[in-house]
Amino acid sequence: MPPFKDEHVLIIAPGSQISLAQLGLPESFTPARLRIPTRMFPAEKRGEWEATRIRERKVTNTLNKTEANGHPRGDITMGEANITMDGQAAAEDQEDDPKYEEDPTSEEGAVYPLRDGRIVDWACFFALLTHIYNTMGPPFHTPILVISQPAWTAQDHESLAQFIFEKFKTPAFCLMDSALAVCYAYATPTATVVDVGHGKCDVTAVNEFLVSDFGRGSALPGCGGEAMTQRLHDLLGGKGFTSDVCEQLKKSPICEILPPGTEMPAEAEAYAHASNPAAAASTGASGSGTGQRGSIAAQGGAPRGPGINTEVGDADEDREFKDGEDDEGVLDVAAIVASGKTSEFLAKKEREKAAKAAAKKDAADAAAVAKERSLPNSKRVKATFHYHERRPLEELNMNGKRAMDGDSGQDGGEPKRQKTPEPSVDSAVQVTENTAAARKEERKEERRRNREGTAFIRKSADVGLERFQAASGGILDQIADAIHRCILSYPDISKRSDLWDSLIILGNGFKEALVGTLNSRYLISPSSATIFTSELPSNFTTPVATGANTPQPQHHPPSHHGPGVNPLLLAATTASNPNLAPPGQSQQQLHQQLQLQQYHQQQMQQAHQHSSHAQTPTSIKLLKMPDYFPEWKDVGMEEAGFLGAQVAAKVVFVVDQGISKGFMSRTEYNELGPQGIHETCL
Repeated sequence: MPPFKDEHVLIIAPGSQISLAQLGLPESFTPARLRIPTRMFPAEKRGEWEATRIRERKVTNTLNKTEANGHPRGDITMGEANITMDGQAAAEDQEDDPKYEEDPTSEEGAVYPLRDGRIVDWACFFALLTHIYNTMGPPFHTPILVISQPAWTAQDHESLAQFIFEKFKTPAFCLMDSALAVCYAYATPTATVVDVGHGKCDVTAVNEFLVSDFGRGSALPGCGGEAMTQRLHDLLGGKGFTSDVCEQLKKSPICEILPPGTEMPAEAEAYAHASNPAAAASTGASGSGTGQRGSIAAQGGAPRGPGINTEVGDADEDREFKDGEDDEGVLDVAAIVASGKTSEFLAKKEREKAAKAAAKKDAADAAAVAKERSLPNSKRVKATFHYHERRPLEELNMNGKRAMDGDSGQDGGEPKRQKTPEPSVDSAVQVTENTAAARKEERKEERRRNREGTAFIRKSADVGLERFQAASGGILDQIADAIHRCILSYPDISKRSDLWDSLIILGNGFKEALVGTLNSRYLISPSSATIFTSELPSNFTTPVATGANTPQPQHHPPSHHGPGVNPLLLAATTASNPNLAPPGQSQQQLHQQLQLQQYHQQQMQQAHQHSSHAQTPTSIKLLKMPDYFPEWKDVGMEEAGFLGAQVAAKVVFVVDQGISKGFMSRTEYNELGPQGIHETCL
């Protein structure tokens, strides 16, 4: 078999919502180049599938004939007037011709072959793989690597191998477990992989690059991102939030899952109002403790209270002299009356007073807004959330804005414009060309909107503490319980502590909260872990109803020394003085007995020793993300399985060339059939 090249390797990672694919291995491994929705649409012919929805639109023949004559609609010559009048009735009776076009944004009638990691529609799944293969366009000598889900059965592996070899005629095929691919990405042989997907969660223990099936949590329902979206919809559905809006809220930065025991902003705000009346009266502060320096003096104004340069009541803050006031701040009523401008002076004072009150209010509002913005999201009671909503064109006006229908929604801005025409130029030469181009763009935009029938508008809404409760329905507790059962079921007790110290969590926004849940439920301190090994002897066993543990009378041979003699002390004593040895026993026999007794003690200690804390961990740690892939630093490691697949494909197909049986060749498929995939899959 000729060697494989880097640019010929095809990697496919099917997912419940998005499937990833890439042809070729770059020098520095990058995220997937092809991301397509995991869905297909039934075609008109039974048994065939389409990648996008094909919709039918009828076009009238009379419009086509009029446009074919080269005259715009309504511009008819005198010679054609009689022909038009005679054929008008016939044209109205003609049926419209159907016209088919693609609608890439529509999901109506879509079929998803993967659901919670399981293949539920094989025909649609094979059509999806064929669409990916044709889109990438690989050469003939192309090995294929597919990342398998933990929920796939052995029969699923065989069916997939048969389809790949029979349909694509590939020279080599590798089926790799998703948890093992994550370990390849993190460059670790031992880890506990927690993969939280769209509608399920997978928990897998991997030791020395071997996947353990004992206690493996495959496709745990109700523990994925869809359950979090549904929880947000249950909390915010009464406020007009749809499922689509809740999905956007879940992906926004204001939605967080706080670790257990974290104080909510509302609770923290309750303790912030413990004020001191005396301090508030003299300085304007809300209290006398630290952090209560919100006084007027601290903000640059004059303090309140008696004395020089202070203010009492509603006196002026700047303490400047005004018209009609003497040096002591008392109005000169006589001067005001003598001037004859009493009404103007009083009106001026009222305007100044209203302006000062408005300025104070604006300054207080600005300070409150600035203080609210300076706080982190976890300390805010409310946060603004921007999202896009799809609305029918009937509710939009000609400019694309929302019609004024009396809705009390949260309008947050103008709608998102798809495309704007070029601005007009004042030059007389280009006026005609720009006008024609603008009309062409308007007609194109109108046809697109009429085809889709909907448009997106940008809106905003204020969300309260509900944004912190996406996982409040017990989702983290279920995942933590699955992790505990998976590690506790691993056969090798000495490796369980390594599995606790090598957690890999794939998902956004809940890693710290999940680790906090594990620490609060299962973690114990190292000092308290010794009570389980120091209280009881290590050779105690659990009694069973077999009679094996029932004491039986034993007959010991008579000995010169009593039963309380320590054999170690006897051997040490007789080693220097052989005359003290029991009669009938030599020094060599005593030494052999001592070695035999020490050997039995060592075997008993090895059989019953506790090398690690098997039932409850003493430490729980997350593995650090590798930093030698610069392309993955910005996107994160949520798709680490695809990175590990690139590493494995490089090793298996290019470097190893099949020596370690990492893939199944066409020759092996012809000899063993689809069942041979069990001997070569990773």
